[in-house]
Amino acid sequence: MNLIPIILVAAVLIFAIARPRGLPEIVVAGPAALIVVLTGAVSLTEARTEVATMTPTVVFLVAVLILAHAADALGVFGWVSQVLQKQSRRDPRRLLTYVFVAAAATTAALSLDATVVLLTPAVIGAARAVAASPRPHSYAAAHLSNSASTLLPVSNLTNLIAFSATGLTFLHFTALMALPWVVTIVMEYLIFRLFFRTELKATNHAEPAPPSPRLHAPTLPLVVIGATLVGFAASGFVGIEPAWVAVAGAGVLGSVALRRRRTDLPRILYAADLWFCAFVLVLGIVVAGVAHGPIGDWIGRILPSDTSFVSLLVVATVAALAANLVNNLPATLLMIAALGPSAPPGLLLAMLIGVNLGPNLTYVGSLATMLWRRVATSAGAAPTLATFTKLGLATTPLTLFTAVSALWLVL
Repeated sequence: MNLIPIILVAAVLIFAIARPRGLPEIVVAGPAALIVVLTGAVSLTEARTEVATMTPTVVFLVAVLILAHAADALGVFGWVSQVLQKQSRRDPRRLLTYVFVAAAATTAALSLDATVVLLTPAVIGAARAVAASPRPHSYAAAHLSNSASTLLPVSNLTNLIAFSATGLTFLHFTALMALPWVVTIVMEYLIFRLFFRTELKATNHAEPAPPSPRLHAPTLPLVVIGATLVGFAASGFVGIEPAWVAVAGAGVLGSVALRRRRTDLPRILYAADLWFCAFVLVLGIVVAGVAHGPIGDWIGRILPSDTSFVSLLVVATVAALAANLVNNLPATLLMIAALGPSAPPGLLLAMLIGVNLGPNLTYVGSLATMLWRRVATSAGAAPTLATFTKLGLATTPLTLFTAVSALWLVL
């Protein structure tokens, strides 16, 4: 067995976790992709195919990051933070409830990146404004960016990759995943209430932050976001990639923000996080060296082909483990290839449950979690590996089991 691809995947993921001196992930992922091609572990044709497969996903990622930045610049997430503060009535438990609602809705409608990049600072600010610990609410944003991303084909990049393979329409996909989505969020909420019970009992002794100037609901940005979501639903009927709908929404809202001088081109480029997007592109090449080798063949042999409850659970579990070993996007590509072109839609949906819920177990499980670590740290609420891991062990197995059970019932 050629160990070079395995060693390179490990090196890339370790660097992505540590990020020494704040260097972007592409610093190691780029050379690693070049090495797997030069050593023959991945042919040049295969590398091109990987890039072509991932390009629409990356375009979507860039567009959603810009759309979310423009929405933030136009006051959407500042308004959300004020709503959270008002509705919490200075009760941390009540605030957690509304954070769950906001995070689930944001993840489903604007994708998990908006929840991570923009809602996280908003909920941390809301917690501090009512003198509550920001930890439960920040971790809730992180977890729901993954576990609440199963509802719509556009809620997660993994969903976009697998959507065409399922053969389902946008609305049929959503209908099948609605019950797993609901039971997952409920299970997460109950565990969070228990896990953070001490911090949720009372507010901190510190004085609450002074109230911010009252903001009116930002009607235009909310309308554009709603229209973009409707465009996602309609895109399948007219044969348009959801990525281009996201580009249109980002273009409209970005133009409004620029015209109102709420942002500028350098800040838009920074929000697009182009180095991170380049990392997404080349990561698929690095992992292809593993996927096209004996490990990929072995996974294909152990996966079932029917949609019994046990089969759905096996596929979801293998997908969750793969996501935590090689990250959820490459794991999605690996699992789709292993399941084959004739896989029943139910198995593909179970796979998505695995790659979307499984990453709550480790930092490297999803790109969203990596982004969340940066954002939470910048907001002064740096997460710890110990807390993230303990919380992941408490939530991931149970949410995975209940979500697969719900999918089986729906199917």
